[in-house]
Parts: sequence; C-alpha cells; structure tokens
Amino acid sequence: MGMTDPIADMLTRLRNAIQAEHKEVELPASLMKLGIADVLKREGYIKDYKSKSDKKQGIIKISLKPKPVIQGLKRISKPGRRAYVGVKDIPIVKDGIGIAILSTPQGILSSREAKQAKVGGEILAHIW
Repeated sequence: MGMTDPIADMLTRLRNAIQAEHKEVELPASLMKLGIADVLKREGYIKDYKSKSDKKQGIIKISLKPKPVIQGLKRISKPGRRAYVGVKDIPIVKDGIGIAILSTPQGILSSREAKQAKVGGEILAHIW
C-alpha cells in the first residue's frame, strides 16, 4: 500500500533527523519534495540538497546545518482537508520568524516569495 501523505512523511523525517542531530537525511524523491527542499535552501533553513536517481523514483539527500535552524515544522494542508489562501490571506508564521510554504501556479514558493509574486495557493506547511 502506498503512502497517503508523502509531504508529512518528509517533514517527519526532517524533524526526526534534527532531533537526532544527524548531518543529513534521505527521502524518496518527487517534484513537490524537490520544490519544498529548494524553498528551505533559499530561505536558509538547510545547507543543501541533492537529488540522485535509483532504480525507482529517486532519492533526495538533504544536508542539515550544523546548528539546527528549524525549530518546528507543521503540515497545514492535508489530504483530508486542503487549505487554500489568496494573496491577501497568506499567514504570518510565528510573528514573521517562520515561513509558510505554498504550492502556487508559479511553483512551490515561500510566503515571502508568494507575496512578492502576488499569488496565492495551497498552504503546504509552516516552518519556523
């Protein structure tokens, strides 16, 4: 049986790796996860990420920073209850300390990037 929420699985793997003080974490690849990893790198939450192929769908290897920058991760839009917002309703996470990750018509963007591009979309997660 397949995984019902691969994004929640990604966030859980990141959370567990940070708590266990690992230097990197590997997870199954998808375009959505690559987009999220790209946002995390652009916003300075992770050191780097690499995508490598295997015989199946590929693997994303995320390198974490020596001192964890990520304090918390929360999945917002779930398979059972999707959460969409317009550009005016993009949330401010932890009084501006964190970001929301959105799936928009222009790709996966952070809340700051989505406000600049004046697009709304589905809120995937909050990171702080």
